[in-house]
Amino acid sequence: MNRVSDVARTFGLNPQTLYYYERIGLIPPPERNNSGYRVFSDQDLARLSLIERAKTLGLTLEEIKEILQLQAGNTLTCCDIHQRLLKKLEQIETKISQLQELRTELLPLIHRCEDHLNQQQIHTDCGVFKAEETSLSEI
Repeated sequence: MNRVSDVARTFGLNPQTLYYYERIGLIPPPERNNSGYRVFSDQDLARLSLIERAKTLGLTLEEIKEILQLQAGNTLTCCDIHQRLLKKLEQIETKISQLQELRTELLPLIHRCEDHLNQQQIHTDCGVFKAEETSLSEI
């Protein structure tokens, strides 16, 4: 018997996450036992496994839901998956680029702080973000 608490523990999820997945239509409502408890089938567990794997690949719940709907309608093709994964890769590469730019902006500020610390100015007012010490292009 795969009750909510068991399934949540298996997948490392909060039980509320399973209720949320059900509410947004990511998983179908599970069967209920005689006591009224939700009981997940092996098919439900396979679907949850797919959802969790897709999340680790960076897909949003909405993207996962769309894929599951195509799959349920037997209209999911390799081309569909390929296009979606390419789009996700582009989004990830854009995010990486943005993070690299942010890193480039942060490094000079970190070095400036380290210079102050090396000069034993540990307890002085940190001027890293003061306009006269840092131009707006550096922030």
